[in-house]
Amino acid sequence: MKRISFLFIVCFIIFSCQKSIKNIVNIDPTIDSLLVKKHLFTLASDEMEGRKVGTPGIEKAASYIETEFNNLGLTFYDSLHGYRQTFTFKSREDNQVITTSNIIGVLLGKSKKEEYVIISAHYDHLGIKNISGDSIFNGANDNASGVTGVLTLAKYFKEKKLNERTIIFVAFTAEEMGLVGSKYFGKGIDSSKYIAGINLEMIGKSPKFGSNTAWLTGFDRSDLGQIIQKNLLGTGYQLFPDPYLNYNLFFRSDNASLARLGVPSHSFSTTSVDLDQDYHQPSDEVQTLNINVITQTIIAIAKGTESVINGQDTPSRVILTNGKN
Repeated sequence: MKRISFLFIVCFIIFSCQKSIKNIVNIDPTIDSLLVKKHLFTLASDEMEGRKVGTPGIEKAASYIETEFNNLGLTFYDSLHGYRQTFTFKSREDNQVITTSNIIGVLLGKSKKEEYVIISAHYDHLGIKNISGDSIFNGANDNASGVTGVLTLAKYFKEKKLNERTIIFVAFTAEEMGLVGSKYFGKGIDSSKYIAGINLEMIGKSPKFGSNTAWLTGFDRSDLGQIIQKNLLGTGYQLFPDPYLNYNLFFRSDNASLARLGVPSHSFSTTSVDLDQDYHQPSDEVQTLNINVITQTIIAIAKGTESVINGQDTPSRVILTNGKN
């Protein structure tokens, strides 16, 4: 009898949590915490060996992302014959020539298929270092959480069939080595066709604004943030401008590679970066993250960007303030 009561309580708690997630953004939750947990735990596992570019670990992560894109039936990007955009570059750390790949899947739009919205996150991290104790830099928050968001949103938009514009889902490589993957991607695009860039970076921890909130880099450089705020009204979720302007975060993640081309491309985050003790440390593991925060943020991104993806809203082009930026 005690076992039956215990199981009932567990089921009730799970149902209540899922119900609260539904109520946060007031949409049908094709996005659920079990799927989020599956992606996150896989990408941040020790088997991925910290996902450093040029290692077997990042190859495992690339294969996982490819499989997920294939399972969803996403099409290939541009003239590629698979999901990999492969290239070589020279590491600025040791001048080593490295071959690596962006992983790209495409969900074709309907009435505006020649207009593109990119949803992205970097899947590389720091790998294994020769230090005492835990030597694997798992990168759970940075940035398995962001890639989890990309994969989950790909499933959501595939099933919802509401994208009038084409969505390009990208897991960028070599962000930690200087935004290398996103810069390579940007070289081959007609930026005038790119309507918005939605980059996910470290969405696994509660921000300083409290629960059910996120912040957006470069908020005042286009009106994409205002569009998202409008779409989130009444949902119980809020988006704020980046509170860490002195960190220059707008130019430190993959959104910058497209922003420099004029695309209104910004990064979502939830992490209090000034207080985060796990950033670029072996302690950045799934146990330090909040699955509900990730799930709620992904749902909020889906709702907040919906009017851009369905063609109703077109954000203003990004403003860059000086010659360097």
